Amino acid sequence: MVTSESEDAAVRPVWLVGASYGGSDDQTSRFLREGRWENGYFDRYIEDVKSVLTGDRIAIKATYVKRRNLPFDNRGHPVSVMSIKATGTVTENLGDGRNLNVDWTPVDPPREWFFYTYRATVWRVFPGRWAADGLIRFVFEGEKQDINAFRNDDYWKDRFGDQQQSDHRFAWTDFYSEFADKLLAYRNDRRPLVAAIREISSTLPRPIPLQDQFPDGASGPIEDICPFTTFGLFNRGITDENRRRIAGRLAEFLGVEEPVPDSFEGIPTLNNLNAWFFPYAKSRTGDHMDSLWRVFADALQYADSGNDADRARFAESFDDAISRHEVGPRLATGLYWIRPWFFLTLDGRTVVYLKYRLGIDVRRGRPDAETYLALHDQVESRFIEQSLPLRSFPELSAAAYAPLDGDTEPVESPIDDDLMDQDWPPEPEPEPEIPYSLDDIISEGCFLERPRLEAILDRLRSKKNLILQGPPGTGKTWLAKKLAFALISVRSERRVRPFQFHPNLSYEDFVRGWRPGGDGRLVLVDGPFLTAIEDARREPELNFVVVIEEINRGNPAQIFGEMLTLLEADKRSRQEALALSYPRNPNERVHIPPNLFVIGTMNVADRSLALVDLALRRRFAFIDLEPVFGDVWRNWVSEQCGLDKAFLGDIEGRLTSLNQTIAGDNLLGPQFRIGHSVVTPVGGAAIDNPGEWFRQVVETEIAPLLDEYWFDQPGRSGEEKDKLLRGLPG
Repeated sequence: MVTSESEDAAVRPVWLVGASYGGSDDQTSRFLREGRWENGYFDRYIEDVKSVLTGDRIAIKATYVKRRNLPFDNRGHPVSVMSIKATGTVTENLGDGRNLNVDWTPVDPPREWFFYTYRATVWRVFPGRWAADGLIRFVFEGEKQDINAFRNDDYWKDRFGDQQQSDHRFAWTDFYSEFADKLLAYRNDRRPLVAAIREISSTLPRPIPLQDQFPDGASGPIEDICPFTTFGLFNRGITDENRRRIAGRLAEFLGVEEPVPDSFEGIPTLNNLNAWFFPYAKSRTGDHMDSLWRVFADALQYADSGNDADRARFAESFDDAISRHEVGPRLATGLYWIRPWFFLTLDGRTVVYLKYRLGIDVRRGRPDAETYLALHDQVESRFIEQSLPLRSFPELSAAAYAPLDGDTEPVESPIDDDLMDQDWPPEPEPEPEIPYSLDDIISEGCFLERPRLEAILDRLRSKKNLILQGPPGTGKTWLAKKLAFALISVRSERRVRPFQFHPNLSYEDFVRGWRPGGDGRLVLVDGPFLTAIEDARREPELNFVVVIEEINRGNPAQIFGEMLTLLEADKRSRQEALALSYPRNPNERVHIPPNLFVIGTMNVADRSLALVDLALRRRFAFIDLEPVFGDVWRNWVSEQCGLDKAFLGDIEGRLTSLNQTIAGDNLLGPQFRIGHSVVTPVGGAAIDNPGEWFRQVVETEIAPLLDEYWFDQPGRSGEEKDKLLRGLPG
């Protein structure tokens, strides 16, 4: 059970949670009746729910999109709405990542909040930003929303603000959105559309390339067309004058009332040599066009409703369409054309801008719907949370196509140059992930009792950062990695990142620093810790672990830098993000996501290691490991290596006697004892002569350590070595 900690309530988050999952029925009435809330997923939001404390405020929300019956002029644009159905206080967290007991108060009728919303089932909202503070007061204190403040905020002002609609920077988006709406009418009968396109082409000084090749070997004008290729007729590498001419003629045919744009700022274009989203008729499947019209219709529906059922339908049609020949990743650009305020484009310029200017990596290859929507949600949430220097998808695209330093004209880069399959090789096959649990740790040779391991793992989950400390040979490094696997429930080298601290390690090595590039110039390179942060942020439903061996061998405060503050469990949010010592841009802010854990190891016997400063100690839970022998150790070594238990009992007695001597030495102490791993062979190792094996362990591992312990008393170390070997049974 998770109980309340001694924290100022003003800095605790509030929790806005959904009551339906993946299109399932609304569970609000059941939750209110039973005085509880349940996470309907078994693989998402687990850590978020575990971090909820008794006494936290919570509300049930539903997020959707509205175009009509709004308390302000939305100018026909869809508006994101969040309905608050109930508020309450958490009375108990059962600690399983799924169930909370809540004292609910129904909100009847539900109250609607506009603009600043989030679709995810669990939304942790921290106070401190004006939008979040307003939301919290609206939900829990009954205040009215200051709608005018949100309408005129940077993120929403171009669509809903007080300036004249024709004056806003991205007026073209209104034309494109209406064009898509009117185009949808031709989904089931494309013949009039094709005829109109042929007629328009015949009147142009330079006709549109419309020649198709048919299965019988003949060629001639196209007989069918998809919606994205229709948009592409005026979004390809031609002059703005010709773009306006074609767009105007098509708009006239469709009955579009919005004026043709004067500017096409930041709109990605197709390559003139490859401007179709379909292959020639002789090569395409019979349902190719229908597949593209289906995803077109489903995308419009999802953008205009925002509900889970439409999202699931869109995801299905997206996966079908993007796998088609001549479609690929540029499908995302087609989606951006039809709803530019809602969909993220993945043209080459935008992908490069996301990665190198904003630090958001985009995996190469054709994204499936899950990957695309996760990236879309990530970027959109960072717009709203103001953790990016940009505030919308049109602004992002415009920035990606803005003139580079020293240029005077906007960049033109057809999307095909970077996004067609030959330039986007697929990712390597993911590693197989084998389930892993505490039972596996025990079976592989951990001699701690299961309740002790459970307690350590629970402490890691709640504190986020943990250090295993103890004498040499107590299995700290071995156990650290095994605990990491148990935390994430699988044996995954991808999600568990080992790293070793050493005296020469710096912030520039571990977090970010300047390094020589291939051309001899310095480039800013992310270190392993920042890479782990980015990987964890990209997959928020999965846990990641950084394992740091010998964390006190370096200077942790210097190596972590500002990350030391961000390590704290209650600072794992965008609201706590800080600027790095070497930012990629002035507005860059970084936070450590809650699904990234850190496990360190610390040898308390090494005199050469620095003391750990109090700031680090405050951010980590410390677990003491000691030499562990006894029945569990003897049974495991006997079963794995075939050693006689009586012999192992004799070895245990010798080591225990030595450890008592070390612990009683005023200049040494318990932290210098010899751990069990020194005399624990690798599982399955064949030991033909046990006595000789132990003799070699003493001479090559234990004796050098004793010589170091009693460096000023060589006779003492020799005496203890003799005791270990005296009368050794064969």
